Amino acid sequence: MTGTTLTEQAMQQVFTEARTHNVWLKEAVSDEVLKKVYNFMKFGPTSANCCPLRVVFVKTKEAKERLRPALIEGNIEKTMAAPVTAILAQDMEFYEHLPILFPQADARSWFAGNEELIAETALRNSSLQGAYFMVAARACGLDCGPMSGFDKEKVDAAFFKGSATKANFLCNLGYGDKTKLFPRNPRFTFEEVCKIA
Repeated sequence: MTGTTLTEQAMQQVFTEARTHNVWLKEAVSDEVLKKVYNFMKFGPTSANCCPLRVVFVKTKEAKERLRPALIEGNIEKTMAAPVTAILAQDMEFYEHLPILFPQADARSWFAGNEELIAETALRNSSLQGAYFMVAARACGLDCGPMSGFDKEKVDAAFFKGSATKANFLCNLGYGDKTKLFPRNPRFTFEEVCKIA
């Protein structure tokens, strides 16, 4: 039996009509919606179910001010105005949880002491989870504004000091002002970048 395709409206909401937003409506995002986003995102696959993503939802004025010094100039105004900024981070000790998350094998031993494999796995899989996060956010009716223009060391010092968690990227969340969108930039066609071997 083949899978069921989502409706065209759902595909538009998540992909074809979804846009990166920089200007936000003054409408709050509830904690319930943020929990819903996480509870959909967490089911996306990661290698050995390692689930290294850690998220800080920056909502309060005080927390936004802690984030401000880490932002490049072009990202300050839109981030301060966004109802929520998610810090999408990676737990560099994710492997300590593998006895619970992946009990089928002694997966912890694959990583313990192997710093190169830890770093590669944490980055790849937290990035995957970050992508699932944005798809889940769009599916839950939110708009996203992902960005990498920030000082990771400052974010880590402000939000993860004394822990094994390190920032990966940021994503503003809320309800975007569609009247302030830039024209959509082009994308490659299937034929330009894909091969069926």
